[in-house]
Amino acid sequence: MIILGIILLVVGFLTGLSILWTIGIILLVVGAILWILGAMGHAVAGRRHYW
Repeated sequence: MIILGIILLVVGFLTGLSILWTIGIILLVVGAILWILGAMGHAVAGRRHYW
């Protein structure tokens, strides 16, 4: 999700489409939050790893 957000940011910047820029920022922020929560050991979207 983070990589898709970065790609949409770049494409939106190069083409000048603000909707792609906005969606890219949203995906980047949500992806970063989910990544941080997963790294802290919280269950993300109902998934839990038993290690």
